[in-house]
Amino acid sequence: MQQLFQEFGHPTYVPFPVIAARLLLASIFGAAIGFEREWRHRPAGLRTHILVCVAAATFGILTIEIIHAPMFQQDSVRVDPIRVVEAVTAGVAFLAAGTILFSKGEVHGLTTGAGMWLSGAIGVACGLGLWQVAALGTLLVLVAAGLLYSFAHKSGIGEKAGPETPMSEEDVSKPPKG
Repeated sequence: MQQLFQEFGHPTYVPFPVIAARLLLASIFGAAIGFEREWRHRPAGLRTHILVCVAAATFGILTIEIIHAPMFQQDSVRVDPIRVVEAVTAGVAFLAAGTILFSKGEVHGLTTGAGMWLSGAIGVACGLGLWQVAALGTLLVLVAAGLLYSFAHKSGIGEKAGPETPMSEEDVSKPPKG
């Protein structure tokens, strides 16, 4: 029984309040990006971006813990923290690719996919304690998604001018003509 208590009382390199703050901040930043996508009725909204950002932050925290864990301090064990970042990047890119559709000669969901990818990067930054990077990344994506979207559509440059309408299930399920 004592071993069980020791297992759950395992000390971490990063103090628990800091871990909680990093995960909470990741959820807030992910929510900010996801809310913008949800507000525009785009796929992969609030919950998805929160999950991606918190998962990536968790992997960032785990990376720090693995580097400092006694079991990985042996000469026979090599730890490369950049591999975790690469794995998160690949995993989130896989999810983001699922939001991109090609229908009727047009690409849909590219901005949502890019937002998910950036949510993963922001999550890793939160997990590693790089608050400034995460905050600036979130701010820039909101500016790009909000202000630049409005400017591009009002001026007729960039993506198609006019109101952004969500794709219906019918659009998604129909094969392209041609």
